[in-house]
Amino acid sequence: MWLAGLLVAAGLAPVLPLPYAPDAPDLHAIAVTPLTGQHWLGTDPLGRDVLAQLLFGARTAVLVSLPAAALATLLGTILGSAAGFWSNDNIRIPAVYGLAALGVVAFSFVFQLSSGTSILLLGIIAAGLSLGAARLHRAGYRQVVALPVDRAVLGLGALVASVPLLILALTLAALLQPSPAGLLAVLVATYWPGPARLVRAEVLRIRALPYIEAGRSLGLPDGRLLYRHILPNCWHTISATFPISVATLIGLETTLSFLGVGLPPETASWGRLLASARLAPTAWWLILSPALAILLTTLALRQLSNTVSRNPQ
Repeated sequence: MWLAGLLVAAGLAPVLPLPYAPDAPDLHAIAVTPLTGQHWLGTDPLGRDVLAQLLFGARTAVLVSLPAAALATLLGTILGSAAGFWSNDNIRIPAVYGLAALGVVAFSFVFQLSSGTSILLLGIIAAGLSLGAARLHRAGYRQVVALPVDRAVLGLGALVASVPLLILALTLAALLQPSPAGLLAVLVATYWPGPARLVRAEVLRIRALPYIEAGRSLGLPDGRLLYRHILPNCWHTISATFPISVATLIGLETTLSFLGVGLPPETASWGRLLASARLAPTAWWLILSPALAILLTTLALRQLSNTVSRNPQ
């Protein structure tokens, strides 16, 4: 019920008949207590209505955390399933194409692709490397190499996970222009290793089952085995952990907003509402309202995860 109410509040926040917008100050009501005049939950030290900030903060939490959790889970599922299914020696490509790909990646890291000219130059270099690789391949240089998919995914995930989640997200968010899209990219880029490791372990377990061996014996292609017979059996694990991912990303978004990074200053957020209490340490309602919202949302998502995990269907 709490989660349903949160979604309804987030969806209807722009059309609700609120007396004040979340960023509109009431200079006649500075840091007033709840149930004072038109401000049912009080105001902050700048005169902004707490109720409006709570409702629009719920909208921010839903519009940022849900897409971020979905995209991080999708990215982790793609990378984790590829790592678990193909491992380190099941995909082989001509060595010349591997060298061409390494050249493109090295160029993109050196020039950081921050302008249209760099992207155009990258396209020209990629086309040249591809043509050169094709000519070498036709000329008889047909040595093949195995793509270490599993090693690459695990290494990249370990690199991301080697830095504490909050510190990494704070660093990336500080480097980007404050915007919801930028914060979404930061959350996805820092959170995908967890779902990837989970899906990889599940794929490794399912890949060893007899019906997968039977499918290979029948000549089914790898893509069909993976996407029609392995990933559907991973769905229960992914769906059970998805609410926990949403709860974690809500907490991360709130923390970044509390520290003043990630979102533009005019965007309402539970973390920014908590941060306003620093200007008025005696304004207990500025802590109580967003803290209760965060606590109830986290507990509800955890309960939802437990419910899904107990019901396989």
